[in-house]
Amino acid sequence: MKLKWESISMFQQNTFLIKLVSASLITCLAFRFLIFRFSQFSPVQVSVNGNSDPQISPPSVILSDNEDIIPGDIEVEKCDLFTGKWIKDPLGPIYTNKTCGIVVDGHQNCITNGRPDSGFLYWKWKPNDCSLPRFDPKRFLQLMRNKSWALIGDSISRNHVESLLCMLSTVEKPAEVYHDENYRSKRWHFPSYNFTISNIWSPFLVQAAIFEDSNGVSSAAVQLHLDKLDNTWTDLFPSLDYAIISSGEWFLKTAVYHENANTVGCHGCPESSNMTDLGFDYAYNTSLRYVMDFIAKSKTKGMIFFRTSIPDHFEDGEWHNGGTCKKTEPVSEEEVEMKVLNRILRDVEISQFERVVMEMGQESGNLKLLDFAGMLLTRPDGHPGAYREFRPFDKDKNAKVQNDCLHWCLPGPIDYLNDVILEIIVSDRTGK
Repeated sequence: MKLKWESISMFQQNTFLIKLVSASLITCLAFRFLIFRFSQFSPVQVSVNGNSDPQISPPSVILSDNEDIIPGDIEVEKCDLFTGKWIKDPLGPIYTNKTCGIVVDGHQNCITNGRPDSGFLYWKWKPNDCSLPRFDPKRFLQLMRNKSWALIGDSISRNHVESLLCMLSTVEKPAEVYHDENYRSKRWHFPSYNFTISNIWSPFLVQAAIFEDSNGVSSAAVQLHLDKLDNTWTDLFPSLDYAIISSGEWFLKTAVYHENANTVGCHGCPESSNMTDLGFDYAYNTSLRYVMDFIAKSKTKGMIFFRTSIPDHFEDGEWHNGGTCKKTEPVSEEEVEMKVLNRILRDVEISQFERVVMEMGQESGNLKLLDFAGMLLTRPDGHPGAYREFRPFDKDKNAKVQNDCLHWCLPGPIDYLNDVILEIIVSDRTGK
């Protein structure tokens, strides 16, 4: 009996030693892997003095070796991808201001323009109830082989398409194959994938006569035909495999409204006018009704996203009267409130989207809502601000300059719209 007990005791000791050695080996391997991962990471290097070319150092990460990518055999629970928070991300963006400098509009190239802080680049979007894989540009291109995309709308759409192009350029550089006379509508082609992306300039989505310069200064009221869609996008629409349609901010401009070839009213009417001020919400609601009805009746087989308008972050003024945005970090939902005008625009958008989905019934499966308003509301730090122009304070550190608190720096928070969109596409294909 004693011999049997000693044998058992010795066996238990040996087992304990084996477990201890195994645990030590695993710990060492994990520690070496952690050190390796972080040794690859290069911090942002920004120079704001002299004539050097400031740039973000490219993050040395392998896209397929990504802590955010969930293996395909794991069932991802459905969740609201648009409700969550921004969390710190040491990896940072997958592209830099230099690697995508040609594609990026100069007004959004914040680092090159001299923005001195870089912390705004190291945050990522985290939905509350599930993981969101980091955008994988190679996977996106593989899914889009022989497909066509279009982002239709205003300068925020252009901002978004540039973000997407920059992310995809880490795999293959696109060739610009078309532009209109004013270079506002463009098309790019990825030859290895026979994939095209178009940016279609149509800020109202309906026909409009616009009289303003590149800085947004108007010389006359917009003439807006609420019941006539802009064929700049409707002619191309049936051929698209994917489209993101949006509008909003331009309806806040002074405009004269036309329906059935008659002048019916205006917004921001001059005092001498005999027209009725119908308000921008009337025009937006009427126009969107025609847009949504067109989509519903088009019978397109493509996936159509309708994106809600994006709130701005001007403080102490607006675009042309001294508004600024000086924050350098995200804020919590409790620290920021959507402006009344932005809320009215979004209410119109949600109302028209829900109406057409109800009317379409089961046929509405390919029409999807992208409501990024809450997601980007908490990122007042992501705008160019004073750095929409090249080195605005080089000659005078106290210079009064135009601030841009509407568009987004590239790289910047708008990149994470693409993370969400890719996840929606993948989930739709797999039926998750």
